[in-house]
Amino acid sequence: MSSATPPVPPLPEQPAAEAARAPQTPAEATAPAYDPAADPDDTGVPSTLGGQVDDIGRGFFSALFDVSFRTFITRRLASVFYIVGLIAIAIGFIVYLASGLFNGIGLLGLNVGAGISLIVATLILVPLVTFISVIILRFVIEAVVALIAIAENTERTAQHTRH
Repeated sequence: MSSATPPVPPLPEQPAAEAARAPQTPAEATAPAYDPAADPDDTGVPSTLGGQVDDIGRGFFSALFDVSFRTFITRRLASVFYIVGLIAIAIGFIVYLASGLFNGIGLLGLNVGAGISLIVATLILVPLVTFISVIILRFVIEAVVALIAIAENTERTAQHTRH
């Protein structure tokens, strides 16, 4: 083992705090600073970015048929997917609950134990599976939205690091 000290990298021309405050390009000088308190979606992705905000003005269908995939529509549609998923889960809940109860009541005439077991299982399992389905739906939609936010942040970082 050698006791030699590693080489020290050269110091930058200005401190990092000073470099962060100084605008690098004319576009950055005119762009307002990102304020997390003013961000309505609270995902950490500034809503003052070019691209996504500009695409809203272009319209949904032009963003939908953007074959270069530069425009993400997933974040705009996440609430729609969530509502449609909740409606589908609610319909499934009603169908399976009614079916289980009617079949259980029908079995009471043939086999009382089987009918009561089906009714009790329906009253326990259908709400439990419905609750777990809502949680899974929320997790999946949040994961997709988070992935899109990561992609947008990565693209923005790449744009700011180009010289």
